[in-house]
Amino acid sequence: MGKRFQTERGGAPSQRQLRVGEVIRHALSDILARGDMRDPDLSGLVITVPEVRMSPDLKIATVFVMPLGGEGQDRVVKALAREAPTLRREIAHGITLKFLPELRFRLDTSFEEAGRIDALLASQDHRRPS
Repeated sequence: MGKRFQTERGGAPSQRQLRVGEVIRHALSDILARGDMRDPDLSGLVITVPEVRMSPDLKIATVFVMPLGGEGQDRVVKALAREAPTLRREIAHGITLKFLPELRFRLDTSFEEAGRIDALLASQDHRRPS
């Protein structure tokens, strides 16, 4: 798999990291889908959470997000960072973990990377000879 799925130690993430990341991803997706955020930069936006990557000690959750349509990406990431303590508390009500991780929000660029790769593959210069 790509660099994106590696841990800080350079290896693949553990099953526990993957499970906890997925539980947090589902909880955050549900919270964001309700759309009852107080921050005006987040109101009325549909935000997808394609991935949550956990640190090896499970104390930091890096949440990859993308607003639908890609509008106001930086503004959304900053607003989510401001709302992180509130989101963390809401997650705590829905899941049971010994320690709830700190939430760090990052823009998900995998869609852009996939589009760039598709464009390269579709270009005339990179086609296989028949």
